Amino acid sequence: MTEVDPGALVQGVREAVLAARDGGAGADRSLAALSALRALRDQLGEWEPELIAAARAGGASWAALAPALGVASRQAAERRYLRLRPSATGETTGEARVDAERRRRAGDRAVADWARRNAAVLRRLAAEASAAPDLDPAGQESADRLGVALGEDDVTNLLPPLADVRVHLQPRHAALADRVGEIGEHTDRLRQNAAGQRRGRSR
Repeated sequence: MTEVDPGALVQGVREAVLAARDGGAGADRSLAALSALRALRDQLGEWEPELIAAARAGGASWAALAPALGVASRQAAERRYLRLRPSATGETTGEARVDAERRRRAGDRAVADWARRNAAVLRRLAAEASAAPDLDPAGQESADRLGVALGEDDVTNLLPPLADVRVHLQPRHAALADRVGEIGEHTDRLRQNAAGQRRGRSR
């Protein structure tokens, strides 16, 4: 969307409203003011999620954002943001964006819970994959990233680099690549199942 000059729009709309109150606004002027008002609303609607995201990136909590947004709770503040922000996955309505985000989070929680319950298995597999010999330079870089993730406390951080290293394990380490692939397939199913359950509850 092309940005507009809010000051000029507000001034024009205000003048048209004052003229209307005095009985001196014609149809053309009122129509032009209504078009300007719509452009202003569109511009403000585009700015709001950007400012919310900036506030969050700066450390503001949803509870702190709630009064600034004119809502009563942190949940309502987050819901407003999800309704306003552009969709990265094609949802066309605010409610669809809220539902999609909640399904994504349900999937993330299911995968994280499973990963933590199976931390030892994941760490052994990641250690084996990160130490695989005879990788090409791109594969070695991917394995190195996996090795870094192994040193972190959160086992869920192993999942993205494990998925990335899989393609580099073929064909020399086909059996290992298959085991890594099974992990990816399992976590995909967990996400889909959790999202499906969330969708069923929201109907």
